[in-house]
Amino acid sequence: MGAFAINSVREKFPALKQPQVYFDNAGGSQTLGIVIDSIRDYLSNNNVQLGASYATGQKSTAKFSEGYAAASRYINTSEEDIVFGSSTTQLFRNLSYAFQFPQGSEIVISGIDHEANIAPWLAMAARDKLTIKWWLPKTKENPTLLASDLKELLSEKTVLVTCTHASNILGTIHDIKAIAEVVHAVPDALLCVDGVAFAPHRQIDVQALGVDFYAFSWYKVYGPHISMLYAKPSAQLAITSLGHYFNPSITLEDRLGLAGETYELVASIPAVLQYFGYSGLADSWIDIERHEYVLQKKLLDYLNGKEEVTVLGENDPDSKKRVATISCVVKGKGSKNVVETVDSLTKGEVGIRWGAFYSNRLVHNFLGLGDEGVVRVSMVHYNTVEEVERLIKLLDITFQKLGE
Repeated sequence: MGAFAINSVREKFPALKQPQVYFDNAGGSQTLGIVIDSIRDYLSNNNVQLGASYATGQKSTAKFSEGYAAASRYINTSEEDIVFGSSTTQLFRNLSYAFQFPQGSEIVISGIDHEANIAPWLAMAARDKLTIKWWLPKTKENPTLLASDLKELLSEKTVLVTCTHASNILGTIHDIKAIAEVVHAVPDALLCVDGVAFAPHRQIDVQALGVDFYAFSWYKVYGPHISMLYAKPSAQLAITSLGHYFNPSITLEDRLGLAGETYELVASIPAVLQYFGYSGLADSWIDIERHEYVLQKKLLDYLNGKEEVTVLGENDPDSKKRVATISCVVKGKGSKNVVETVDSLTKGEVGIRWGAFYSNRLVHNFLGLGDEGVVRVSMVHYNTVEEVERLIKLLDITFQKLGE
């Protein structure tokens, strides 16, 4: 991608040619034009079953393999240790059925995660008679999962700890490397991380993080509507294959894939890496982080300066502490009314959202918010300073109108 230039970036996303302002990116980013072209090309020229010996079959298989190679390179691992699926929710559910922990084992579950990283483990615990321990922040002010708080929940019976890399509500980044070190102080304990809300904003290196399992969704990282799970080789010893008995069970795809990969979507992954620059991934992400800092600082400075607004989570724009997903509540004003007033003022051109966004346990149970949840503005690197300034003006008008 080279040096960050917002106009050049935006030209690469066909959807951004529309007047729509996309501030709902945590639900899914816009898709790169070269990814769209790749999908179209695959379906037009290579849409056959994999593994055949005829010419088109060989070409199709090669493109699929190139997708696996690119995806593994993207997170610094090998092709044997990743698997694609329809969603992170589905991949975690598959993983939960592949574990076979002894009855009476303990699992520690973050209580502030997206439900995708909670429900599978609760169901697994019920099936296999495991003990659940909930991991919750010590305070509702800037709730953060700290490695130091985790220690008291661990024991020699701990087999699995689950948590999020960054909250899809709070935007807070958790220190996964420190958490992994604490988890691995318990022999054979495993760490499973939901990276969905982190992945659109920062580079991922699973080796540096020290995780055992890590999942994220490519459709939130400017790519196709498909997700991916990583499993450390040593951690794969804890899972059994869900595949047919006559098929191999060597790679993670063999064990958990269940033919869930969509060929044309996997084959489009190299286009995402092409966008970031095959040899310049780190530089591209540095540029993105710097740009997103400018965006989140401008919005947070505004929100923090409004007496009636409470920013939920990290209110410091420091990009080492948070990503550009910002949620708030407005005193005396329902989140739904705030969003729908912005909709009305712009005829729907500026897209922000209200709700709990599948983090119901965080929003309703932990933070104690009502059915309307939060107002969420989720920005990524193709958003502009001008778009943020427009939103700020709209929020000013909205707060005034709702206060009349």
